[in-house]
Amino acid sequence: MSRIVMFFLSVAFACSAATATAQSGPTTNTLEKIRQSGTITMGYVSGSAPFSSRTAGAEPRGYSIALCREIASSIRGQLKLEKLDIRWIELTLQDRLAAVRSGRVDIECSTTTNTLSRQAEVDFSLLTFVDGGGVLLRVDSELRRLADFSGRRIAVISATTTEAVLRKTLAQRGISATIETVADREAGIRLLEQRKVDGFASDRIVLIGAVFAGGKPRGAFQLLDEDFSVEPYAFALPRNDADFRLAVNRALAGLYRGGGIDKIYTEWFGALGPPSLLLSAAYFLQGLAE
Repeated sequence: MSRIVMFFLSVAFACSAATATAQSGPTTNTLEKIRQSGTITMGYVSGSAPFSSRTAGAEPRGYSIALCREIASSIRGQLKLEKLDIRWIELTLQDRLAAVRSGRVDIECSTTTNTLSRQAEVDFSLLTFVDGGGVLLRVDSELRRLADFSGRRIAVISATTTEAVLRKTLAQRGISATIETVADREAGIRLLEQRKVDGFASDRIVLIGAVFAGGKPRGAFQLLDEDFSVEPYAFALPRNDADFRLAVNRALAGLYRGGGIDKIYTEWFGALGPPSLLLSAAYFLQGLAE
């Protein structure tokens, strides 16, 4: 996909997120619940470094976690509260949207891709990141393109947008690869290490984070030269709660507009270089004025 096409995709996603309106159905009042309890409940997926992760005995950390802490601080100010506690709840890739939909968490702070089908279940914030679907390979692999996977095996996490897009892409291109679904990234990398699959498909930045978890390379891996999707991340929010969505977006827009996002990006992705043209465009377009 060309940079120009990707740029206009970012414009479309950013504008759709910024101009979203409340869907039909009963409304909720998350801000009032937060005001009365003095607590905001935030969900996260622990195996999604550098976006969200947690080590035993520690609080969650990562790029998405940092953004959600800024959101909590902003909402505390908007509600004029002296104190606002954050209650963190660990979720899985499979139950994260259900947790938002049921009210178990107020916001999900990880790497959820904003799609139209998911908007039937939850609302979304402004975009928080733009990534692409990639494939992790062993360093001795001779595969260079997705087409090289004909007759090969690819692992992917079940019930994710990556799985859906991968299946669609393979079918459209007539690539006869076998897909092995796994529960999480650890399981996918383990199959790759054991040579039970030839590649593991997931979001590119998350794959890099998984390999370098702990500060040093986990093994000898490389990434396929070709991406197969664009993944616009946003935070999942309760449907029909325009006031809460506005409060969240006010916090994010302020970060993008005022440059606070630069420090957060550098802390978590500085080693990968400056933001891509696509991500820079997303930050710029979503720095909405008050």
